[in-house]
Amino acid sequence: MNAPDATPADLRTNAEMIVRTLRAAGHEAYFAGGCVRDLVMELSPHDYDVTTSARPEDVMALFERTVPVGAAFGVVLVIVGGREYEVATFRTEGAYSDGRHPDRVAFATAEEDVKRRDFTINGLLYDPTTAEVIDYVGGRADIERGIVRTIGDPDERFAEDRLRLIRAVRFAARFGFEIEAATRAALTRLAPTVTSVSWERIRDELVKMLTGPNRGAALRLLEETGLLAAVLPEVAAMVGVEQPPAFHPEGDVFGHTALTLDALEAPTPVRALGALLHDVGKPPTFSETDRIRFNNHDAVGAELADAVCKRLRLSTDVRRQVVEIVRNHMRFMHAPEMRESKLKRLLRRETFADELAVHKADCLASHGDMTVYDYLVQKQAELPAEVIKPAPLVTGDDLIAAGYEPGPLFGEILTAVEDLQLEGKLTARDEALAWVAKNYPLEKLPE
Repeated sequence: MNAPDATPADLRTNAEMIVRTLRAAGHEAYFAGGCVRDLVMELSPHDYDVTTSARPEDVMALFERTVPVGAAFGVVLVIVGGREYEVATFRTEGAYSDGRHPDRVAFATAEEDVKRRDFTINGLLYDPTTAEVIDYVGGRADIERGIVRTIGDPDERFAEDRLRLIRAVRFAARFGFEIEAATRAALTRLAPTVTSVSWERIRDELVKMLTGPNRGAALRLLEETGLLAAVLPEVAAMVGVEQPPAFHPEGDVFGHTALTLDALEAPTPVRALGALLHDVGKPPTFSETDRIRFNNHDAVGAELADAVCKRLRLSTDVRRQVVEIVRNHMRFMHAPEMRESKLKRLLRRETFADELAVHKADCLASHGDMTVYDYLVQKQAELPAEVIKPAPLVTGDDLIAAGYEPGPLFGEILTAVEDLQLEGKLTARDEALAWVAKNYPLEKLPE
């Protein structure tokens, strides 16, 4: 619903209009939360939230387009210029028994509202009419010192919403901050309880973390605090799993995975999860004979990746693409020796661009040899789409017309013809049909 082309200036102008409208009607109103943190840090906010003394019904009466998404909790979306702005009434909250919504809400003052929020860096208010930052919780000092600290008692803040356990790690990694000692101690102690939160909410935080800055640091911090073992035990199992130094001078599988995440370019959710899970099959396939080996870890990893994606309630399409990245990541090393038909099939895969991005990060995070990556980039540039995936010379209808019965043999014939076509050995339909008649004569086919 949000307008994708809204500029930062547009976002702020619209948010200021909302504040001024509320103020003109006699209500208190401020920017709140992450947008204020970003403004203080001289970053450009991606969205603006407004907090106000106005009740939900007052907000809906003041603006032409509103959506009462959480009116019972004091939250209304105000739509301006095709963009949604969350406007929330000052409130205090009870626990989140369902891991998603507070059990009770009581309307309150601005200071009380701030003190029910998660971390001091997110507890700032900003008055756009005076350019004043209002700080009831020491958030500005913590930003200057680079600290993530809960507002008030960490056990209470985490008990209110266990998702804050993961959010603490995300903010620390994103900004390169430290987690304050008491906050970190509580976080580590309570880490096993994070799974009381819905997997959808956990997924969203992990995806933000894995596609944001300092991804490797985020993964390490998840592991150090025990959160990784709670939500992704398959990834936690990578810790301490040795690798052959000749190929992986960087160390164990976990360290390699963290480095791969850091090396990943344009980290979409599919790429980030593919990078995270590409070696998830190594711990259960570890063996040491002539050297350390992980036989069949790509296939085993694909099964584990599928289970992880299902747990995280990822869409069917995203899950399929992530699993394909994990299943096929070892194929790339053989690309220079592939037959032309096999290489072209690799290049035309739906997930090829994502697989290539993960392959590049994988190499940069280990031996650093980019020979195969450079070869594939060159081939991709040399071979246009119509060469990689030409119109078929022979179709199933052609085979039926020639007297072949539909069945498993169809696939074998069509694949064989396409392989020869991709290798330039068959170039015309009549030539291809003649090849089929010669190599699959009807009179010799089983009844």
